[in-house]
Amino acid sequence: MPVLALLSAVFVVGVEQTVQWKYGVTGIIGLTLLTIGIKAKNPTVSSVGAVLLALLVAGPAL
Repeated sequence: MPVLALLSAVFVVGVEQTVQWKYGVTGIIGLTLLTIGIKAKNPTVSSVGAVLLALLVAGPAL
């Protein structure tokens, strides 16, 4: 069980660092909103975070 928790923590930190490196502070805010919304089971907050991340990813294509 501790190995699974360690791997999970490493994965989460890796994803956060990648998002911050590629999309900056706005990406971290979107990822945080998405995570908080999912954990709190609040569809509004998670939707705002998902839309923010989608806009960041699709921004250059628009």
